[in-house]
Amino acid sequence: MAMRRREVDEVFPNAAGIDVGASSHWVAVPRTADDQPVREFRTMTDDQNALADWLLACGVDTVALESTGVYWIPVYEVLEHRGLKVWLVDARQLKYVPGRKSDVQDCQWLQKLMSRAAARGRRPDGEVCVVHAVVRQRELLLTEQGSWVQRMQKALIQMNLQLTEVLTDVMSVTGQAIIRAIVAGERDPKVLARSRNHRVKASAEDVIRALSGNSRGAPVRARPGAGGVRQPGPAHPRMRCEDRGVARAAGPSRGGAERAGQAAPEEHTAV
Repeated sequence: MAMRRREVDEVFPNAAGIDVGASSHWVAVPRTADDQPVREFRTMTDDQNALADWLLACGVDTVALESTGVYWIPVYEVLEHRGLKVWLVDARQLKYVPGRKSDVQDCQWLQKLMSRAAARGRRPDGEVCVVHAVVRQRELLLTEQGSWVQRMQKALIQMNLQLTEVLTDVMSVTGQAIIRAIVAGERDPKVLARSRNHRVKASAEDVIRALSGNSRGAPVRARPGAGGVRQPGPAHPRMRCEDRGVARAAGPSRGGAERAGQAAPEEHTAV
């Protein structure tokens, strides 16, 4: 005797699913809610307002929204403002849910899972959205910082300034002071060596020898402030305060972001 397939009760019968994209969003509502249950909306503000109007007209009260990159944020804010209950769903987790058919679009599959409460999601509030944006900006700045430090080290090598031979980190207090002086136009190694902190294990003579290079075609003079010097420290006190708050609220981020809330190290030992 064939077993009858058990029907799964719908927990959210008026749920919708949104497949978020960079240029357009695909939206699915229950089949009984509209003659065209799957529609595509562009990413302009007017289109997102039209999306919200259509969902409300279809009687939708719950929305499953893919948390793709940062593209979900404008849609989320519009739908939340219109009174819809929006759940952020990680698209990577959906592939582990069995039972999907190949002819079903992502938004339809998301809508089906949400209606049966099979899509794991979260509901961030407005403050979480702000923290999310700050964390992403923080990670971007950290990535850019590493790139600029590499450019700065390349410029030093081209000038045959072997600062890395006497300092393990050119972004230490001594390293930043010397580099700022170089960017300002100072080339005398004895003058540059005066920025050496007493905690540096390399002797003053070694620092002077390391800074005795050449300034032919010095790349740091191509642009004011070039060479990767972002003037860290006093120039970005607000950034550090925000980093500490974000670190407490959101936890450590990727790519060594735990260093963002720290001040520059006082000094480093010589290699």
